[in-house]
Amino acid sequence: MPELRAVSEPQSETEPGPFEVAATESSVRARYALKSGDTFALVDAHGDINADGTGSDGIFHADTRYLSHFRCKVMGVDLLLLGSNLAADGTYVHADLTNPDIVRDGRTVLARDEIHVERTLYVQAGVLRQRLMLTNYGQDRVDLPVTIDFDSDFADIFQVRGTPRARHGRRSFAPRGPAEVTLGYTGLDGVERVTQLSFSPPPAALSGTAALYKLTLPRGERAMLDVSVGVGGARPPRQRSFHAGLLAARKDFAQTLTWSGIVTGHATLDAALRRSAADVAMLMTKTPRGPYPYAGIPWFSTAFGRDGIITALELLWIYPQLARGVLRFLAAHQATTADAFSDAEPGKILHEMRGGEMAALKEVPFGHYYGSVDATPLFVALAGHYWLRTADDALVRELWPNIEAALAWMDTYGDRDGDGFIEYHRASDTGLVNQGWKDSGDSIFHADGTLCRGPVALVEVQGYAYEAKNLAARMARHLGLAERADALQRQADTLKQCFEAAFWSDALGSYALALDGDKRQCLVLSSNAGQVLRTGIAEDARATAVAEAMVSAEMFSGWGVRTIGQSAARYNPMSYHNGSIWPHDNALIAAGVGRYTRTGVERIFSGMLDAAASMQQSRLPELFCGFPRRRGRAPVLYPVACSPQAWASGALFHLLQSLLGLEIDGALRRVRLDRPRLPAWLPEIAIERLPVGDGHVALRLVRAETGAARVHVTANTAGFQIET
Repeated sequence: MPELRAVSEPQSETEPGPFEVAATESSVRARYALKSGDTFALVDAHGDINADGTGSDGIFHADTRYLSHFRCKVMGVDLLLLGSNLAADGTYVHADLTNPDIVRDGRTVLARDEIHVERTLYVQAGVLRQRLMLTNYGQDRVDLPVTIDFDSDFADIFQVRGTPRARHGRRSFAPRGPAEVTLGYTGLDGVERVTQLSFSPPPAALSGTAALYKLTLPRGERAMLDVSVGVGGARPPRQRSFHAGLLAARKDFAQTLTWSGIVTGHATLDAALRRSAADVAMLMTKTPRGPYPYAGIPWFSTAFGRDGIITALELLWIYPQLARGVLRFLAAHQATTADAFSDAEPGKILHEMRGGEMAALKEVPFGHYYGSVDATPLFVALAGHYWLRTADDALVRELWPNIEAALAWMDTYGDRDGDGFIEYHRASDTGLVNQGWKDSGDSIFHADGTLCRGPVALVEVQGYAYEAKNLAARMARHLGLAERADALQRQADTLKQCFEAAFWSDALGSYALALDGDKRQCLVLSSNAGQVLRTGIAEDARATAVAEAMVSAEMFSGWGVRTIGQSAARYNPMSYHNGSIWPHDNALIAAGVGRYTRTGVERIFSGMLDAAASMQQSRLPELFCGFPRRRGRAPVLYPVACSPQAWASGALFHLLQSLLGLEIDGALRRVRLDRPRLPAWLPEIAIERLPVGDGHVALRLVRAETGAARVHVTANTAGFQIET
């Protein structure tokens, strides 16, 4: 995952890197995420933001926190939570609250549970809109002062994550009449950033940090307060009421969910799939090139190359339009020149892009940052898989120059020593030390725990390269480039032979995690080796051994496959990459394991589903701790994991595809289900609308006593052949 850990060479075993997110205790209050476009909000279960004045919640836009504090009090005290929830489609938060006993000078002036407060919040078009409905259920009329405190620190997302800054810009405050106030910030980058707060009806008093209402509520009467918080000058349309705006937001949201029609009748699985689909839709952002899934909230709500590609791969079978958007976006941002600070090299695919003040000032290197070794071969692989899935020749022709540039990078900058393997070594001291998906400073190491020194050749990256060149050869041949196709196929075949000789370890019974700068194997049993299986680079006999290792007690916790085995020198189930469990990692492993053992896929699928069922909102987070599963205990959460996270949200869909052995060939107009299986707890599943060609297919799968699934075709408007 992105640069959540140290990005400079470790100075000691305990010293964090400059961009590390510190593990902190979770807030006592549950938290909810809302997002629309480039704007997202993290609020607590009460509807407040950082009620105690500290924390990482807020309203964020383009990597800046535009509101850092929002707290509602009645008679000067916090309300009590009755209950709250995130809507099933993820578009709004609703909270029910009431008052505690309020005592003044030894006298109860308001008894508990007399005032009911409903709070509803949603984000649309750069504005967080909130409605407070206060109802008096007491016996008497009550004078009810309501205070709304607010503030903005205009902190860069890296500041919120813990990166210190010695200098800051200038904050300002400007009243805009009795019902509006503007909080402003002039950054050191010269950019003016503003937060506009609007109140309806106008409060009795309004300052730069608080709005005061003086309500009088007879018994049974209700008062309604609306608050809008706009970022960058955004305002809700004057003609659109609170409810009309919410309906519009839900309608926009629903349009991105038309692809998710899967029904199983199993309440737990259906709930997890609905949440996963809603989270993907929440993270989806419209770009001029098409839809792009931002990586995750709160730390990575922006475009990441690796994350977008893997999310698109996970959902390709059911939502191919996403891959098209990802490919076109990344092609538009492909590097064309070399720049050490941003780790850019011609042909390289973007790692991440940031729009905040610190990126603009180059206090961090992530404005347009290219420090990932795997995004480039994965880009080529996604293009190939998309083409196989859709037969979209036009897009392949459009992207072919970008594909060739990526392949050229793989052969030159990616393989500076010419040994056929892709290695990484950061070009600047400010860049990421480790540039695979496990990018913590301590995540790549030898059997004795010694950190690996580069240039580093990761095991899974060689699989991605093999996959990319195989698929590129097929695309080249289809485009009439026979000589280029032959050359690419020869490269792929040679890479496969060299890979076995360099990475396999009889002592480990698996492929090594990596080769260091001296071509020494990092003899660590890792999930990276499991990801290799999906690409086809592994020899069948050895692949079977790796598949079995992935679901052994050494690697499999009961909830999922750990990033490394329990016997590894740096194993720690509470670490970010050295013993934790990542849903996307499990999905990619299962896709490979399914080539050799369907029961292994079923085990991973069931573990991940059980984990989701134990999580708040049935949501799989970015990662969770790798402790062994124990009866009656839920998975242990990782304290600063993103939730939702795009590739975690796509994981269940990819696992389901692997369980069914489902493949779609757009050119042959064929849907194939290879040895589909359903677990004993899942008697049937219906895929209501699988897009193929210019139509769709609907399937119903019913479990037999053996576990195999019988396939029934209930619709086929595209005339595709269905093979089982």
